[in-house]
Amino acid sequence: MASAGADLVNQAMAALQRRDSAQALTLLGQARDQAPDDLEILMSIALAQRVSGDLRAAVATLDRVLMADPYHFMALLSKAALIEQVSGPKAAAPVYKNVLKIAPPADRLPPGVAGPLARARTVVDQHADSLAQHLDARLADLRGRHGNRGLGRFDEALQILSGRKRPYVSEPIDFHYPQLPAVPFFDRSHFPWFPELEAATDMIRGELEEALAAADADFAPYIDYPAGAPLNQWAELNKSRRWRSLWLWRDGTKQEGACQQCPKTAELLSRLPMCDQQGYAPTALFSALEARTHIPAHTGSTNARLLVHLPLILPGPARFRVGNELRQWRMGEAWAFDDTIEHEAWNDADQLRVILIFDVWNPLLSEAERDLVTAMMLAKQDFYAS
Repeated sequence: MASAGADLVNQAMAALQRRDSAQALTLLGQARDQAPDDLEILMSIALAQRVSGDLRAAVATLDRVLMADPYHFMALLSKAALIEQVSGPKAAAPVYKNVLKIAPPADRLPPGVAGPLARARTVVDQHADSLAQHLDARLADLRGRHGNRGLGRFDEALQILSGRKRPYVSEPIDFHYPQLPAVPFFDRSHFPWFPELEAATDMIRGELEEALAAADADFAPYIDYPAGAPLNQWAELNKSRRWRSLWLWRDGTKQEGACQQCPKTAELLSRLPMCDQQGYAPTALFSALEARTHIPAHTGSTNARLLVHLPLILPGPARFRVGNELRQWRMGEAWAFDDTIEHEAWNDADQLRVILIFDVWNPLLSEAERDLVTAMMLAKQDFYAS
């Protein structure tokens, strides 16, 4: 902004302090004539229009700012607040939702914005609750006629439509297999061998406890990034024994020492249909999480396979979220989930929690697809090795 324009803006702000919005608008109009592309002058004009009580004109001015810069945070926040004042929270909620999407981190917020931003969250949350309640009420009779059974997927859809929840999709780190549904937890009917696994819980736990007592040092930090690697959400757990593991199979290679420590567990796993993918799978491990420890949200390598969990040491409450579904582990109960959907875990108890984890093929892949995926990934390895 040229010095003359800046002087006019300063004079206009002084006029606004005197509640002389007419004089402020005159001065700001002159400033804009000198710098027609200066968005901050337009922001000042919108402020003066707001002070004058011409709220619709202020919204129109903010729209001009947003036409030039759709991600202008202060313009969008101001517009949302004005729309709420003019038309109510229902009309403002979609704009507030966009404000929250582009809001800077808390430590970089402009002065005085924390309160209006908190108001944005309140309006968005209350709007989502109101819409969900409206939808629930309108659909109650129809749901009743359908027996209210087998409608968990629809219930999640309603929560997503209302804004109470967000959709989660498969986000593999390494390889995405197309046209597979993003199912957080797979139905047990896909795994007729689950009862055999679950019946072995006590045996597996016995071998695990012996391994912990004899060689806990063999349980290595699960997160082990080298120096200089970006840690992101793993900063707290990197190289930490708060989340440690003993590998029975790793990237397709049997870990002989650990399997000798737990021979019956290794023999059982070798009978189960673990994912068999040379150079990649099977993977099987004991995952130990210390008391009051949180594994942050993350995604896995490929949706061509699933992970199976079997809890072995469960001293108290322990939660596990995949997408929008939150579950508690229960002793003697296994589940299989798609780890390429965002997931996280909490040990809320005061003692160590340990589960057995191993991978299996996604049951929706045919045998031909499994063979071809294995060959394709080996070919990729060879390409980069040559």
